[in-house]
Amino acid sequence: MKKIYLFLIVVLGLGACSKHDPILPGVRHDIFDSNDITIENKEVPDLSNVAKHISGDEKCDYRQDSSNTVWDGDKKLFSGFSGDNFVKSAQSPVCDGQYIYTGLSTGEVIKLNKNGKLIWMADVFRASNMMGGASVVDIVAHVGLDGKYVYAGGLGDAFCKLNATSGNKIWCLEISVPVDFIIVDDFSFVVGGDNNLYAIDNKNGSVYWKTEIKKQKKPVFEDGIIRVGKQKINYKDGSIKK
Repeated sequence: MKKIYLFLIVVLGLGACSKHDPILPGVRHDIFDSNDITIENKEVPDLSNVAKHISGDEKCDYRQDSSNTVWDGDKKLFSGFSGDNFVKSAQSPVCDGQYIYTGLSTGEVIKLNKNGKLIWMADVFRASNMMGGASVVDIVAHVGLDGKYVYAGGLGDAFCKLNATSGNKIWCLEISVPVDFIIVDDFSFVVGGDNNLYAIDNKNGSVYWKTEIKKQKKPVFEDGIIRVGKQKINYKDGSIKK
């Protein structure tokens, strides 16, 4: 009986860990309605010839260091934490009016105002990634801004659309995001850590198609063609062009 009791304590303890961020305080909430991704096998409708500018203001004179600290020159605006496990990246804040958005190596996206006040913090990782102490949940792709919405993806197996005002989830998909993504009209094209390129309808998070790629490179959209490294991909159905 004693062994069974101890086993239950361990199991319950591990379950609780999945609801708590090991670095930042507070109870965390699951971001997924479902872990399943359904590929619709639908064609993307006609799109513009160029991708959107999703980097906020052209000028954003703020920087972020490897300890998740955001700086305004020599002044600290936000002091985050760095865990033992993180990936080197060129993450940098994105500005929009009086606000600053950025992703952290601990798997969150934050919104600050320019005097350093934290407006919101949103988890962008799968809850089970917090089991144990060796999780890598870094947000290495740049955060994208598109009107009233923030798009973000990280190595914690999540690509999410968030409300820019509140930080609330609109939808999330279980896709690891190792490189920058692009948005063209109402669609996101995301290179996943599973070596697939995904075409995602931003309105509801539906995945129209996925296609296997050779390299994890940021996609480029030119004249109706998506380029990932040297590969050329038809944006409508994901077919590889010769």
